[in-house]
Amino acid sequence: MNIEIVTIGDELLLGFTIDTNAAHLARELATLGVRIVRRATCGDDATAIASAVQDALERTGAVITTGGLGPTADDMTKPAIASIFGRGMVLDPDILAALEERWRKRFGHELPASNRQQAMVPEGCTILPNRHGSAPGIWLEDAQHRWVAMLPGVPREMRGMLADTIIPHLRDRLPLGGPVIRARTLRTANIAESALADKLGELARGVNGLSLAYLPGNDGVDLRLTSYRLPARETEATLTEAARLVREKVGRFIYGEGDDDLAALMLGECAARDLTLAVAESCTGGMLGMRLTAVPGSSRVVQGGTIAYANAVKVRELDVSQSDLDAHGAVSEPVARAMATGARRRFGTNIGIGITGIAGPDGGTPEKPVGTVWVAVDCDGEVHAVRAVLPGDRSEIRYRAAQLALDRLRCAFEHDQDAVGWTARG
Repeated sequence: MNIEIVTIGDELLLGFTIDTNAAHLARELATLGVRIVRRATCGDDATAIASAVQDALERTGAVITTGGLGPTADDMTKPAIASIFGRGMVLDPDILAALEERWRKRFGHELPASNRQQAMVPEGCTILPNRHGSAPGIWLEDAQHRWVAMLPGVPREMRGMLADTIIPHLRDRLPLGGPVIRARTLRTANIAESALADKLGELARGVNGLSLAYLPGNDGVDLRLTSYRLPARETEATLTEAARLVREKVGRFIYGEGDDDLAALMLGECAARDLTLAVAESCTGGMLGMRLTAVPGSSRVVQGGTIAYANAVKVRELDVSQSDLDAHGAVSEPVARAMATGARRRFGTNIGIGITGIAGPDGGTPEKPVGTVWVAVDCDGEVHAVRAVLPGDRSEIRYRAAQLALDRLRCAFEHDQDAVGWTARG
């Protein structure tokens, strides 16, 4: 089954509200084998709503809308879509009675006149109950079995109604044993999209009939394998085999799957080895410590950290040599190493991580452009360091520097001395 989504609201077009509804609908419906083939957004204008929904109906005959079911003058979804089906609007006495009872119980007064609009529905529609808010949903279908499901725009209400009514209704319409849509995501770090494609070779265009998408972000490049045509009983085995083939090609760069967070994974590794950790940060300004301590249970591993932004703090708090600062500058391998060791010694931990760099937008030089970062990891006195030039604006460079530090800790655990730029000296 193919479905189109139309999300409605001026706030979406103006960028004041992020459209999370369409993404949630696509993810949830994919589990049924329902594919979202097109998404559109229009403002609170009856003509625009009718046009967007009419076009979608002509292409697929199945449309879900969100938004425009409220009590105010800009909520035009129901009459606009009713006009497409040649239906008038009528007052539903059951909805009106439920609204009046809701207002008396929750607010202690009579239903405002404006809210009576929520009891107006297209002739011949099916009411979709809303246990999560006041605006009921609407299912409208014609003799050719073309249909539109209208849901509220409030995310909490939309998600609840999707689970309560839309998914069960669609499940009943789908053939048993039909194809489902499933995906498996492999998360990589410290490797570019183009380098991944080179390593994958022939697999870069797809694996055993599954599509392969490259999803670059601040964490790294995610590789998403997707199955569209297989029945549920075959899908998981096919995805597992495809993931195995991808791991054979680029496995050393893969740190997790799905929603795995590298900070949480490294904390788990430390806890399993009974190791403690401290950080020393310059350009990241505490971001690495923030990511680590955001994970529940991190206090078992993380002992503390130092934000050593000024050189004087690096010297005083972390025992960084003034001569190294004078000879090599704050953004250098010797300073990063000294910061990692200083953090480990100061907090009495097994592991110290040091980060120093130029996050920009100013401060770069031809030798050390903006984005230059040195990261060092000291594991019980064995120090590893790496230099990278990271892309992006200031916030992106800082986040990527923290991710690089976590990935270097992963390499240290795996004794990956072949990691690019990775050096180990006493």
